[in-house]
Amino acid sequence: MEPLETPPDGCAEVHIAAASPEVARRVAEVLRRCFAATEQRSYPAGADGGTRLELTVDTSRTAEPARSWLESSRP
Repeated sequence: MEPLETPPDGCAEVHIAAASPEVARRVAEVLRRCFAATEQRSYPAGADGGTRLELTVDTSRTAEPARSWLESSRP
């Protein structure tokens, strides 16, 4: 397994594992409604047919639901 590169400041690399591609896409869509995000990358997750989806979200460019949550969680 290769070491993960650290994303740029303000960004987070998100990895989603799901039983089906549709479930993984739904989770990614929710994240995109809250944060600016890169195009998702999808991979098989195993012999049982699961899906692994990866994308990078930019927490410095947030939509309303995430903005209020992030601002209230900062010290």
